Amino acid sequence: MKHHLLFTVVLALLASAQGLAQAQDRMYRCDNNYYTNSLTDPKALNCKLVEGGNVTVVQGTRPQPANTATAPGAPVRVATAPQSGTQPGQRVDAGDQRARDSDSKLILDAELKKAEARRQELAQEYNNGEPEKRGDEARNHQKYLDRVAELKTSLQRIDNDIAGIRRELGRSGGNAAQAR
Repeated sequence: MKHHLLFTVVLALLASAQGLAQAQDRMYRCDNNYYTNSLTDPKALNCKLVEGGNVTVVQGTRPQPANTATAPGAPVRVATAPQSGTQPGQRVDAGDQRARDSDSKLILDAELKKAEARRQELAQEYNNGEPEKRGDEARNHQKYLDRVAELKTSLQRIDNDIAGIRRELGRSGGNAAQAR
């Protein structure tokens, strides 16, 4: 009797496990990106059977409704940027423009000098593709090769930066672009 009861319980567990497996076995994907496994007529909702793999659907957050504190039809205030000396479309005084141009030229000159100094340092360290090996690179040649490649890339990048600064100085009428 004991074995018969055990057999019945095991059989019931297997039947329920098989039912669960069948419920997860069929998954349908509908046109509106809706997934379901309980469709009476999948063709009526234009749903197709998903083959292979498990599908996990996570509910996203719903967008918050617009602020309803203001009355409908009331004008909405839009935040604007702080006002500078001029409004868009207004002409700038010639003296102010010359001062701005002079400031931008000084900034570009300083950037150019800094970039050229950095290029000089990198070129010295690069040593025409044969920089001196450091302590840890004597035992690990790949580290040395990686550093050489990084130095070469840095030199190319700084050269591009210098060329861009010179172009900008040329546009602003600076003579540093022609002198170098």
